[in-house]
Amino acid sequence: MRVQDMNWEMVEAWLRTDDRCVLPLGCTEQHATLSLATDSLLAERVSLEAAAPLGVPVFPVLSYGITPTFMAYPGTLSLRTRTYLSVLEDLLGSLHTHGFRRILVVNGHGGNVPGQGWLGEWLSAHPDTRVQWHNWWNAPRTWAAVQATDELASHASWMENFPWTRLEGVAAPAERKPAVDIGRLKQLGPREARALLGDGNYAGLHVRPDEDMARIWAQAVAETRALLENGWAP
Repeated sequence: MRVQDMNWEMVEAWLRTDDRCVLPLGCTEQHATLSLATDSLLAERVSLEAAAPLGVPVFPVLSYGITPTFMAYPGTLSLRTRTYLSVLEDLLGSLHTHGFRRILVVNGHGGNVPGQGWLGEWLSAHPDTRVQWHNWWNAPRTWAAVQATDELASHASWMENFPWTRLEGVAAPAERKPAVDIGRLKQLGPREARALLGDGNYAGLHVRPDEDMARIWAQAVAETRALLENGWAP
């Protein structure tokens, strides 16, 4: 159930029988030849496909995150960490006010992980609530499927190149890009980072066959659904 397809009475009716919901988190940032909204598209889609058979409401994705390193790439929008944590606090607080007590946060952007560390602080003030933070792309089963397909995979590479993140008329380079030095990258400002990264792909091919991607996606959806069904602490 997409919340955008519901009215308030429908949400109220859901809460009479169940207290679960899904909050997807994304970002708007460079992804080489892929959509700037790649992280948001993937987080929302895996949430919707995982929740659909269960009827659990999925809220619209938060499409902005923490991505200062990519600010030399036009179209990237970055929130300050303190701003982002304030937004998360307000969103989780709103869900709590309405009666949601089991919240699955499906995160699609590595830069958002300060929220994962902060979450313990929020939970300490809301002991009646369970929140799972799920980095869908590197969760155990999904990451194992990625590595079994091709060990050289990272940001803006083939592992994020799905039919729904590609742009019409934009061709992906054919070369297999060597891995960038992540330790060096983390020391650089935005302009230097762009000079090091070029198009933005961190490592590996830009695209792999759709059948490879379908196998990985099936694992991602199943793993996310399993958390919704059985991942809640007593």
